[in-house]
Amino acid sequence: MKRIFDFGVSVIILILLSPLMFVVALMIRMKLGSPIFFKQLRPGLHGKPFYFYKFRTMTDEKNENGELLPDEFRLTSFGKFLRRTSLDEFPQLINVIKGDISLVGPRPLLMDYLSLYTAEQAKRHKVRPGITGWAQINGRNSISWEKKFELDVWYVSNRTFILDMKILYLTIYKVIKSQDINQPGNVTVEKFKGSNIREGQR
Repeated sequence: MKRIFDFGVSVIILILLSPLMFVVALMIRMKLGSPIFFKQLRPGLHGKPFYFYKFRTMTDEKNENGELLPDEFRLTSFGKFLRRTSLDEFPQLINVIKGDISLVGPRPLLMDYLSLYTAEQAKRHKVRPGITGWAQINGRNSISWEKKFELDVWYVSNRTFILDMKILYLTIYKVIKSQDINQPGNVTVEKFKGSNIREGQR
């Protein structure tokens, strides 16, 4: 039932928002250049990798050594607007239609994080990742990694259709209010370094 709901809703939203997505894509091409989409390998259900899509929000500016500059130097005001309004997330509907992710589930993070999870944290991969999730409506980027994973695992153990509807509703509210987009002191959120490492550094 969840898969049928995800597929049907995503197709409808994609059709309805296609004019807006075209305008966003055109603006990205004009302001940031190509490519228009950001594509990255992320872990899905049971850690199986898939290509994750978003609208591009940063430039490709590099230093004298040919290395990309830190995010805070490459994220433009236009890119910040896309992130604040979550317009950059719309291409993930393609991932939902393909079956890579769900509308609701733990957010797909980086492949590098797989080896850093504790056994408990790794349970977040027992379900398909999602565009939004329990952690996103309970702090998003303003909470610690440990709290975020705790919320993800709670969702895995308590997921229901009614809970998914609640998460979708509250996600829309959070987007309208532009809440919890950034972690204090970071453009979005600092990289996860592993719970044991983090605890040892305290």
